[in-house]
Amino acid sequence: MFIVQDYTLAVVFCVITMICWGSWANTQKLSASTWRFELFYWDYVLGIVAFSIFLALTLGSVGNEGRPFAADLAQADGEALTSAFMGGVIFNAANILLVAAIAIAGMSVAFPVGIGLALIIGVIVNYIRVPVGNVFLLFGGVAFILVAMILNSGAYRKMMSSSKSVSTKGLLLSVVSGAMMGLFYKYVAASMFEDFTRPEEGKLNPYTAVFIFSIGILVSNFVFNSLLMRFPFADKPVSYTDYFRGSLRNHMTGILGGSIWCLGMSFNIIASGTAGPAISYGLGQGATVVAALWGIYVWKEFKQAPKGTDIILKIMLACFAVGLSLIILSRNQ
Repeated sequence: MFIVQDYTLAVVFCVITMICWGSWANTQKLSASTWRFELFYWDYVLGIVAFSIFLALTLGSVGNEGRPFAADLAQADGEALTSAFMGGVIFNAANILLVAAIAIAGMSVAFPVGIGLALIIGVIVNYIRVPVGNVFLLFGGVAFILVAMILNSGAYRKMMSSSKSVSTKGLLLSVVSGAMMGLFYKYVAASMFEDFTRPEEGKLNPYTAVFIFSIGILVSNFVFNSLLMRFPFADKPVSYTDYFRGSLRNHMTGILGGSIWCLGMSFNIIASGTAGPAISYGLGQGATVVAALWGIYVWKEFKQAPKGTDIILKIMLACFAVGLSLIILSRNQ
């Protein structure tokens, strides 16, 4: 299987993760006017599963290092499989809430608040499990990101005060999503052997772990998304019949979104073998910066905000940039 052993390349993979995780939601925004997010989400999940299989049968099955996908899956024990599967279940519960928050409040609110909180929780949890990197630089970076998250919430409140049409529901969903999102990664990391060049009996390689993780998302989606279709956060209920009435463009947009997210997840997991789970996850969740840029400058979600909001947003982005830089430097100190 393909393995990353150079830290610089691992950082590049994490930057790709950042771009993927911060950009996939554009596919939901593109289809939002004609396609409910509950219906979009089914195709998004199918895209994650399909792309995980594609990577497992390609990069996960070539080369002489590690253990190829098929052999790895055949020898996996129940504990490792359950851990990766549970990671998918927890992620799915959190991500459905995040997608709902995007639909209600927009990318520039949902991502910085939800994913910013997830980054803080995730870095702490994963560092406790595998303490790789300089603790002061790593958590200094997390502190800057916390400040950025608070600034974004402040900008959102300023906009709320000037527009009665903006609800607090999106902000609350973002917070709940972030609290859950920070926990899923440790289950996937725990299912894998730490040195990808030295397979351990019963444990999973990164490609197998992402595949089982995606199955956890798919299976849990029949519960979580079915409930959300029946009892939506906004608008009227939708049915499976509505899903099959969607156009080819509707379905392909969702599958594209899931594929983009899964590419980011896979590269992040592959990079974690060299960078360490805490640093790899922390860098990947720099997706908040990418998503905020999309929301602010492309989707113009703060266009109607009162004077002075743009200064707060620029300081927020600067804090994110400093925080991410400190996280990158923490590995080599």
